[in-house]
Amino acid sequence: MKKLRLITGVLVLGLSAAACGGGAKVEDDSAAAPSASAAGSAAASSGGTVKMAINGWVGYEASAAVVDYLLEHELGYKVEKVTLNEEPSWQGMESGDVDVIIENWGHDDLKKKYIDEKKVAVAAGENGNKGVIGWYVPEWMVQKYPDITDYKNLNKYASLFKTSESGGKGQLLDGDPSYVTNDEALVKNLKLDYKVVYAGSEAALIKAAKQATAQQKPLLMYFYEPQWLFSQLKLVKINLPPYTAGCDADPKKIACDYPPYALDKIVSKKFADTGGKAYDLVKNFTWTNDDQNKVADDITNNGMSAEDAAKKWVEANPTVWQAWMPK
Repeated sequence: MKKLRLITGVLVLGLSAAACGGGAKVEDDSAAAPSASAAGSAAASSGGTVKMAINGWVGYEASAAVVDYLLEHELGYKVEKVTLNEEPSWQGMESGDVDVIIENWGHDDLKKKYIDEKKVAVAAGENGNKGVIGWYVPEWMVQKYPDITDYKNLNKYASLFKTSESGGKGQLLDGDPSYVTNDEALVKNLKLDYKVVYAGSEAALIKAAKQATAQQKPLLMYFYEPQWLFSQLKLVKINLPPYTAGCDADPKKIACDYPPYALDKIVSKKFADTGGKAYDLVKNFTWTNDDQNKVADDITNNGMSAEDAAKKWVEANPTVWQAWMPK
């Protein structure tokens, strides 16, 4: 559904994986045996293996960690975490390298290709998270320049955002080039005197937001919710032309805001057909932005591994996750 730059995915399976958003590491603990009773350990030998894609932001990692923990500790499955960008994760369902994408942001084009046409993937329902993508500035900028939240006024303030990388224009800081983004088209079609500069990761965006807030440095950035950072500092969303159905149909002509996203889960057709209780758990999994932010915050800021953060949440919320368990 969005203009998406494809970065060729490199499959990483092992104990050392690429850094995820927010400075957190994506730990592959797929080789770890469930810390369960003898009966649970016996189940592990027959539970099978689930290959779960890990995309590059810590909110995704938080959702994956909780599902991973329950698959291993409650159902006796082994989980292999596969670190990939978004589109290669879909390709992995065709090649057999991926069973589950636990947090999908729209991608109607990929749904058409892999679900409708190739029939190698299946939608497995919403995961409960409500996604927002947009442009943000630190709150102090809105207090100093109250009209800056209207995109029509951004050119008036372009000089504030100039950097060594923006070529004399204002800088719009984006994250990883593989993220869902329309920003280059928006800058062009809204006739804004800005240049999109890619920070390279969620961690870099978060660092920039913290510096801009602490040092009162001007910053215009692409960002999104759910995100634990909003519990630590205040960012204000820029009002772009309102989204209407179909306004983003042609990626080159987009001149409207991002749509609201009801994030969902995608699984391989093979996993849907043969995944048994593991598929049932994935299909039943649904939680809130607040749930995700708590786990992501523990991973990023409280020194916890993904597994420990998941365990903490699972122990604190039994009535929530027990409703996901296969009957």
